[in-house]
Amino acid sequence: MTTRRHALALLVLTGCSNQGPEPPPFTEPTATGPLVEITDFDANGKASPPASVSSVRLDGEQWRARLTPLGFSVLRMSDTELAFTGKYSNHHETGIYQCAGCGTALFSSKDKFESGTGWPSFTAPIAATNIQDGEDGSRREVRCHRCYGHLGHVFPDGPPPTGLRYCINSAALRFVKINF
Repeated sequence: MTTRRHALALLVLTGCSNQGPEPPPFTEPTATGPLVEITDFDANGKASPPASVSSVRLDGEQWRARLTPLGFSVLRMSDTELAFTGKYSNHHETGIYQCAGCGTALFSSKDKFESGTGWPSFTAPIAATNIQDGEDGSRREVRCHRCYGHLGHVFPDGPPPTGLRYCINSAALRFVKINF
């Protein structure tokens, strides 16, 4: 029987990684759920006050249609991409990293650092309202607050000023270039 981890490795080895074909053009999800508070950002990276927006609740087929196979595996099945395979692990442009599922702003390039782990790492989220974290066995899992997509994990071994390392899957992100 193929495990999810084995299936994820096959996706990467057969070219279905997040470095392969891009997902369909991003469109704002129309299926909505209960209201959640998130902080939005304009084209210059300026934050707006937290506002109530509809959460995003889609069925499996709707998620599959809007995500890459690896993106679906990570965001919806809580899998982890292989280290050093993600397109943002060695990415240095200036901008905002958004949720690949719903477009919520999650992290800023200002808070990105080289952790040597093989995954994009950040010292803090762009806005505390935009993520959720909870226990995932012995680790703290990080999820998008709007669509509840699995992003990665947070560890207490990051650099100052927070001492935290948000270790995030590239497949859970999309990047928007902004000149701060």
